[in-house]
Amino acid sequence: MKKVLVVDDSDAIRNQIAQALEGAGFDVLQAKDGLEGLARAQATDLSVILLDVNMPVLGGLDLLERLKEDGTTGRVSILMLTTEAHESMVVRARNGGAKGWVIKPVRMEMLVSAVQRLAM
Repeated sequence: MKKVLVVDDSDAIRNQIAQALEGAGFDVLQAKDGLEGLARAQATDLSVILLDVNMPVLGGLDLLERLKEDGTTGRVSILMLTTEAHESMVVRARNGGAKGWVIKPVRMEMLVSAVQRLAM
């Protein structure tokens, strides 16, 4: 079973995404901030990581750059989730190894489809 890590400071969003992905057959892990996400990403063999951009403690773009430094982005597909679409943030995410940028609120069917493609 393919493992997906959802890193978002909103319990409601994490749980909604987890429920949709579990319904599609994924094993879903959750983290409430970037530091917890970093620890889980480094300790688990993952297929896809979904990262919220704006989080306390360690934001998604900073986490993405740390994952790139340790080589995680070379073996795991990363999709950014955010309410923002500033071009500089999108470029930073691409440079960090993110495979995509999804604006919230997101339709769960679209997100599940994107994760299925990335997990192949």
